[in-house]
Amino acid sequence: MSGFANIYAANRSLEKKVFIKVLSMSVIGMESYPVTVEVDVSQGLPQFATVGLPDASVKESRDRIKAAIKNSGYAFPRDHVTVNLAPADIRKEGTGFDLPIAVGILAAEALIEEAALGGCLFIGELSLDGSIKGVRGVLPAAFQARAAGIRSVFVPEENAAEAAMVEGIHVYGVRSLPDVVEFLADRKKIEPLCLNADDLFQVNRRYDIDFSEIKGQKLALRALEIAAAGSHNVMMIGPPGSGKSMLARRLPTILPDLSFEEAIEVTKVFSVAGLLSAGETLIAARPFRSPHHTISDVGLVGGGQMPHPGEISLAHLGVLFLDELPEFKRNALEALRQPLEEGTITITRSAVTAAFPAKFMLVAAMNPCPCGYFGDRVRRCRCSPQQIRQYQAKISGPLLDRIDLHVEVPSVHYRALTGKEDNESSAAVRKRVVGARRRQQERFGGSGLPANARMTEQQIRSFCPIDEESHQLMEMAVEKLGLSARAMNRILKVSRTIADLDGAPKIETAHVAEAIQYRSLDRSIV
Repeated sequence: MSGFANIYAANRSLEKKVFIKVLSMSVIGMESYPVTVEVDVSQGLPQFATVGLPDASVKESRDRIKAAIKNSGYAFPRDHVTVNLAPADIRKEGTGFDLPIAVGILAAEALIEEAALGGCLFIGELSLDGSIKGVRGVLPAAFQARAAGIRSVFVPEENAAEAAMVEGIHVYGVRSLPDVVEFLADRKKIEPLCLNADDLFQVNRRYDIDFSEIKGQKLALRALEIAAAGSHNVMMIGPPGSGKSMLARRLPTILPDLSFEEAIEVTKVFSVAGLLSAGETLIAARPFRSPHHTISDVGLVGGGQMPHPGEISLAHLGVLFLDELPEFKRNALEALRQPLEEGTITITRSAVTAAFPAKFMLVAAMNPCPCGYFGDRVRRCRCSPQQIRQYQAKISGPLLDRIDLHVEVPSVHYRALTGKEDNESSAAVRKRVVGARRRQQERFGGSGLPANARMTEQQIRSFCPIDEESHQLMEMAVEKLGLSARAMNRILKVSRTIADLDGAPKIETAHVAEAIQYRSLDRSIV
């Protein structure tokens, strides 16, 4: 061998080269997928490169990681550091890769034994002082970790409670980078977090408001009970101060309680959106979302470069309340039509397609005219017929067709407001609603249909037969109101729900008549 070859071989034998793998997770839509953080430390000019389609927040992690390692009392390698996030063909976003990258670098520096990383998953954002901050999407990541056979999950302390809802894995809530290093080196003991999911489920499903607090509004209360029994969408029309918002906020209190599986579904959505507060474990009460009318299309239905859930998904299995409906942007309202029918929203971007659940009850409220007092018993309306028609025309016919009940909510008299008579409690109304839902489930069998509002046209023909007298009543309504075929189906669905509340096996004429009166916006009011 020549002298040059001997020198080259000697230099190669002295060259530093270390390769470490650390497991982590990322989220696309509602689904989590495993990411292998590959760390390579080799001799060369000091450099920190991150590859594997990282977004801006991931690229910026190198400065956070350097400062966190140094401020935790460890030395950052003065070598060429390359981090690959595999699979490299999927764009990575978020700050949850800070902790696994830092762990990989410290393992490459022999501060952590590589064997100690086996079967472990790491998620967390690093502060410059080495403390670990919470991230979004920990709950679906914990479910995916269990499915992948991972036995130990290291997450920020503020996310530990939500991850601990997943049985079959050890969840370690860590506060700082030194905590992780010392634990993996067997110099510090951290107990895995254990929670009683059943107890938390019972505690978190309580409401602070009740139906009995509402004064007057008997017709509106009846309509909301029907809506809850059949999972129907509702439009409330009335002047300012008539109690539309108060009614809407109490609708979740009469809906059937979430099952544990449904509570996990809802909690996953909030976890992905990053809306779980520190230490929050489970959302067991039905969500109520009330976005402002200035909300954008993306804010309402979801979206972004890497899609995030919007308000309709945050209202999954709960109530979406749109107050002042005509003031919302037309495009945002029209985007509701597909999820109202299908119960899901699919968002497609050039790099990724994500699907979010959107099985919500829509409760909308509007004034009858621009000034709000058309038809009011006390205050005089200042709007012209043309202004009223233009105001109501802001809501498209196809969207109105997807709202089953139109309810007039008049102003309440003083005597009704100050009277001692209380309405029924939420518990009493919920009992009837649950009974009606039970009858629907028995009728639908194992079809998976949740309630009457989700019946298809074929199921309407099967489950909603009416007698000749009811046919004549429907015919008169169609000719007088000019109802569309979809509106007729809505009337039949609502009639079936009213019959279920009455415990009637068949739809009767009285049920059809009551359902027809809940189509007030199909009539010309000026």
